[in-house]
Amino acid sequence: MTTLKDFGGAARGTTAPKLTIAQMFETLLLRPAPVRFTAYDGSAYGPEDAAFGLDLKNERGLAYLITAPGDLGLARAYVSGDLDVRGVHPGDPYEGMVTLLRAMRFRRPSAAQALTLMRSIGLSQLVPPPPPPQEHLPRWRRVMEGLRHSPERDGKVISHHYDVSNRFYEMVLGPSMTYTCALFETEDATLEEAQHAKYDLVARKLRLQQGQRLLDVGCGWGGMVRHAAREYGVRALGVTLSREQAEWAQEKIREEGLEHLAEVRHLDYRAVQETGFDAVSSIGLTEHIGIDQYAAYFGFLRDKLRPGGRLLNHCITRPTNKPTATGAFIDRYVFPDGELTGSGRIITEAQDAGLEVQHEENLRVHYAMTLAGWCRNLEAHWDEAVAEVGEGTARVWGLYMAGSRMGFERNEIQLHQVLATRTDDEGRSSFPLRPDWVG
Repeated sequence: MTTLKDFGGAARGTTAPKLTIAQMFETLLLRPAPVRFTAYDGSAYGPEDAAFGLDLKNERGLAYLITAPGDLGLARAYVSGDLDVRGVHPGDPYEGMVTLLRAMRFRRPSAAQALTLMRSIGLSQLVPPPPPPQEHLPRWRRVMEGLRHSPERDGKVISHHYDVSNRFYEMVLGPSMTYTCALFETEDATLEEAQHAKYDLVARKLRLQQGQRLLDVGCGWGGMVRHAAREYGVRALGVTLSREQAEWAQEKIREEGLEHLAEVRHLDYRAVQETGFDAVSSIGLTEHIGIDQYAAYFGFLRDKLRPGGRLLNHCITRPTNKPTATGAFIDRYVFPDGELTGSGRIITEAQDAGLEVQHEENLRVHYAMTLAGWCRNLEAHWDEAVAEVGEGTARVWGLYMAGSRMGFERNEIQLHQVLATRTDDEGRSSFPLRPDWVG
């Protein structure tokens, strides 16, 4: 079979043979991989009985891979249906992704080898096809939507991710409609039990009591708001930038007869006028606000608390505080403008805003388990999900959730809860000698 060694003739002025797509795939591998690769030109690589494989269906898929190397090109080809992963369900491609990640390592070709590859591919494949409709604008073009992390631009990118379809989210998230990390108190706990346990942990860390007032920023479909009102008799206000979330949450509040205690508004958290809250919860919002906005964010939340009030910040973090760019797939398809940093930066910014940090906890493994549950739900409801949002969008979600599960398992991302108080000028925090939510 023709390999990279045969490229030498091209550099010396002779004509190297054109390669099939499977030959190009094989020659770019650092080592043999136990996967089956097939391409639309009829070529194939790898054992026929491989558990997992890749099937490149057409020229557009090849053009996606060539013109956007890395995760963006793979995502475009997969989301468009031009590249299939065989041996897995698109609602939960986790097992195949793990195998492919471990098995496949690619080399960077020399200049002469790259020229021969381009000759085999053909110039027509070097023109980028239009991206799938699920892809958001690149960052440099989002300036048309306003300054980064301005209320206007935040509203648009939040809508891109959350205003997909409430029915779709019901299928993926389950009855709790909770799109944040759950808390598994036992290995065999159900997803619903784990989400209830998470909300209750937040409530106990905030020391919620009947008659108190809670502000929940980035409240999603109102899970924390309803839990606080129903289980603790707290007057709870939630705010979200997603209109569909707010409408769903208000309807659920009415169904549960909680209108006298709970409210969800379609509103930017920065527009909340009320003050003097006993507690503030932020569950999954910090990822969206931008690292440069942390000082204003924590300062704003501090000012919403009464002296002695508590703040619980629950967010995805990185295992390092060093600046790290967001991957192209996540930025274009999942969380446009999203930014992550380490828990150290979260704690530093909270402290610098005048909050006293009392406790922090890493729930990394719990998020991997949460994502596994969401993938199972998507697989179980695949046909209905595709009918609701289209196969491309459903593929985005399967790919994103399975990939995120891998990230949490491999300690590439984490989930931290940081608990802080608005301690007064005399040093009074109303915090007990030991944590009062344990036991």
